[in-house]
Amino acid sequence: MDLFEIIPAVDLKGGRCVQLRQGKKDDVIFSSADDPVEIAKQWVMQGARRLHIVDLDAALQEERSNIGVIKRIAESEGVRGRAKIQVGGGIRSYKVAVTLLETASDRIIFGTAALRSPRLIEKIAAEFSPERVMVALDVKAGKIAIDGWREVTDIDVKDAAKHAERIGAGSLLFTNIDVEGLMDGIEPEIVKEFVSMVSVPVVIAGGVSSVEDVMQIKEAGASGVVIGSALYTGKIALSDLI
Repeated sequence: MDLFEIIPAVDLKGGRCVQLRQGKKDDVIFSSADDPVEIAKQWVMQGARRLHIVDLDAALQEERSNIGVIKRIAESEGVRGRAKIQVGGGIRSYKVAVTLLETASDRIIFGTAALRSPRLIEKIAAEFSPERVMVALDVKAGKIAIDGWREVTDIDVKDAAKHAERIGAGSLLFTNIDVEGLMDGIEPEIVKEFVSMVSVPVVIAGGVSSVEDVMQIKEAGASGVVIGSALYTGKIALSDLI
């Protein structure tokens, strides 16, 4: 991960591309009736070289899954061979992890499983390489949130980050829930502190609302940034960032 990556978020719920405020399933900022495959292709056409796809239904443990849509995005002309894909959201079993890695995803993102099933992450990292394993640390007031952000644990972010490195994460995704979806900007000091506490590449998400936010994340030493609501509402143009 030598180049700083600008990574558009493609969050899927009920087969649609959506953006939620602070992960609350009923607080929808953006929802599109357009085919998510076409939306993903548009981001790649505009210069994105990686897509961040989250299966919100799986993350929230709803009955439906969006794996079929994710596969269609990965296999679509215009994305395949032009952009890498990282997928997260409710990946809690070996079968689902392997299915995504073998059919749709360059890198998968574990969240809750990193705390509850660390041996799963160790197994996948050993079989597929740490570079294909990312652990998401979703943080609220310095503590780790799990189960689609519905439960905030008493686990400190630094302890969780060191744990993720130990079990084989080749990279980390840090999301500041306190600012996520609000489009009011990042908390740069928190970003700097997190990047400095680990030795693996870090991608930052949450609150990004301006080119200045992105520059601060890059200057903090992060390897990339995931941007969702600000792109979908037109607050930031992807072409300006690229």
